[in-house]
Amino acid sequence: MDEILSTIESPRDLQRLNAAQLEQLATEMRVALCNLVTNRTAHFASNLGVVELCLALHTAFDFSRDRLIWDTGHQIYPHKLITGRYRDFDTIRTKGGLMGYPNPQESEYDLFMTGHAGCSVSTALGLKSGDDLMADDRYSVAVIGDGALPSGIVFEALNNAGGLKKKLLIVLNDNKMSICPRVGGLAESLDRLRVNSLYAGLKHEIVKVLNKVPLIGDPVERFLWQMKESIKAGLHGGMLFEELGVRYYGPVDGHSLPQLRRYLKMVKDVEGPVLLHVVTEKGHGFKPAAEDPVGFHTPAPFDCDSQQIVSFKKTSTQSYTDVASSAIYDALSTNPRVTVLTAAMCQGNKLERVRDGFPDRFFDTGICESHAVAFAAGQAKAGLRPIVDIYSTFLQRSFDQVFQEVALQNLPVTFMLDRGGLTGPDGPTHHGVFDIGYMRLFPNLTVMAPGDAEDLRQMLAFALKHDGPASIRYPKANVETISAKREPVELGRAEVLEWGEDGAILCCGTLLSNCLKAAALLRDEGYDIGVINARFVKPLDTETVLRALAQCAFVLTVEENGLMTGFGSAVLEAAADAGQNASHLVRLGIPDRFVEHAERGELLADLGLDVEGIVRACQEGLSRAGLLRESAHRRVS
Repeated sequence: MDEILSTIESPRDLQRLNAAQLEQLATEMRVALCNLVTNRTAHFASNLGVVELCLALHTAFDFSRDRLIWDTGHQIYPHKLITGRYRDFDTIRTKGGLMGYPNPQESEYDLFMTGHAGCSVSTALGLKSGDDLMADDRYSVAVIGDGALPSGIVFEALNNAGGLKKKLLIVLNDNKMSICPRVGGLAESLDRLRVNSLYAGLKHEIVKVLNKVPLIGDPVERFLWQMKESIKAGLHGGMLFEELGVRYYGPVDGHSLPQLRRYLKMVKDVEGPVLLHVVTEKGHGFKPAAEDPVGFHTPAPFDCDSQQIVSFKKTSTQSYTDVASSAIYDALSTNPRVTVLTAAMCQGNKLERVRDGFPDRFFDTGICESHAVAFAAGQAKAGLRPIVDIYSTFLQRSFDQVFQEVALQNLPVTFMLDRGGLTGPDGPTHHGVFDIGYMRLFPNLTVMAPGDAEDLRQMLAFALKHDGPASIRYPKANVETISAKREPVELGRAEVLEWGEDGAILCCGTLLSNCLKAAALLRDEGYDIGVINARFVKPLDTETVLRALAQCAFVLTVEENGLMTGFGSAVLEAAADAGQNASHLVRLGIPDRFVEHAERGELLADLGLDVEGIVRACQEGLSRAGLLRESAHRRVS
C-alpha cells in the first residue's frame, strides 16, 4: 500500500497533503518498514517510533535550506522514504544500495553520517554558528534520543548552546529506550517530567491566563512569565535544561501529528536554544515491536501478517559474541572480583544472562563510553578485575581514558572488543577496523586477537590473571574452531600450526580458518606453505616472526583491520628494528579508506580477505620469489 508514499519525491510534496492524507502517509510508511524486514535484518522498532515526528519536522521546516541532524542515525528510514529515496528503499543495507544511516552522498537532506550517539547537538550548533557568520539565515534542528542524552558531549554542547544563545531546536525523542531500557539518574528525571500531571495541568492553566491578559506592558508580562518559571523550577528541582540556558517545552505526544506541528510552529519563533520534549513509543504501530522493543530493535528477518508474527527466520549457529558472553559468565561465576561493564549494549553483547545472574557486578553506564572506561579504572584500582565489553568502533570514544586512566596507571582492565573487523550492512560508522592500531600505541597494554573460539576463551582467562591491561578483539561472525591440537595461550607467543619453507601465512585473528584453507589449496599444488596463528599483536612474538622472514621465501600477514598501524605494520617494525630484510613480506588487510556496507562475506571477497584472495596474495609472494609455476600463474590471472 503506497498510494500516497509513491508520489512523494521530496519533502515539498508534503505541503499539498491535508491532515487525513498525512495520517494515511504515516500508515503507508510503517507498511514499507514492515515489508523491508521480511527480507533482511534492519533497524525496525526505532524507525516505527519516529514516523510522525519525521513528517512533522519536514512540514514545519524546509530542510533543503534548514539544517537537520538525526542523532544515532539508525532511525533515518522514514526520513529516507520522503526525501527522494522511496524507489530505492528496498536496497537499504545491501551492497551498492542505500546506507542504513544518513549518507551525504545519497541526499542533500543528509548532512552527516551519524552512527555514534550524542554528537547531533554539537554539530547542529556548529552549523548554526557557521550559518550566522556567513550571514545565512537558517534554522538548525537536532533530533536526539533519551538513550543518547546522557552522553558527556551532549552536556558540553548544551552548556555551550546556553552560553551562545543561538537559535537552535533540540528535539528530545523520549521513548524510554536506548537499544535496551535506558539507565541512570537522567532517565528517572525524564520519567518524572513525563508523568507529572500536576505540572502539565498548571502549565495549561498558566497558558490560558497568559492568553487572556491584555498587552499592558512589559512588567506584567514579565511577572506572569516569571511565575510560570518559578512553578516549573519548584516542581522539578531547578529544571536542568532551563538552568543551562535552554528553554524547555513539553512533554508532547510524539504520535499526534497535529500537536507536533503546533509545537514546532510555536518554538520556531523562540529566540535562543530550545529543547522540545517529544514522547514516542518505540515500535509504535506494530504491536509485537511495541511490546518487545529490545527484540525488535534489529530483528532477524520475519514474515508478518497484520499484527501477528508468522515466523522468525533464525539460525542456531553460535557467534563469537555468544562465546565471549559465555566466557564472561564463567569468569564471574569463578572469581568474585570480576565485574563487567557495558555502554548501553547489554543486548548487542548478549549479556542478559550475566546481568540477571550477577546484578551486583554488572554495570550498564548508558551511552557513556568515556565514563565506562574511567569507571572500570576506578574499580581496578580498588582491587577488582573489570571487563569492559564494548564494540570496537565505540571504544574509540574513550581513547583518552584508555590512555590516561588505564594504560598510564597500568591497571588490570580487560577490554573485550566485540565487532572487531567488518560489521557488514552497518557500514563504515560501525566497522571495527582501527582498534589494533589505536590499542597497540599505548605502553603496558597487551593486545590479542584470537584465531578461533577456543583462543577467545583462553585469552579471557589469561587476561583476568595478567598484571596489566589487555584487549581481546573478535568479529561479528559465526565461530569456527580449529580442529588441530592447540597450544595454551602464553604471553607474547604465537602458535605455529604448520611450517613451510616456500611461504608462511601469519594470521592475526579469526580469518585463521580462511588462511588454513588457502594453505591447503596451495599444498595441493605442491607448495610448502605454513600457517602461524599470531595471537598477540603486542607483545609481538618477534622470535617466530623473524624466523619466518629468515627461512620462508615469502611471508603474508592477514588481518581484518586497517593496514596502517595494524598487525602487518607491527611485523614490519620488528623486522626494521632487527635489521632484517622484509622485502618479501606481503600484507593483507583493510586499505586506507572507509569501507562501504555490504554483507561481511561480500566485503571480505572485495578486499581479498576470503580464501581465494589469500591464495592470490600467496601466489603474488611466490611470484616475487620466483617460485610460482606457470600453471598456477594462469589460474591466478
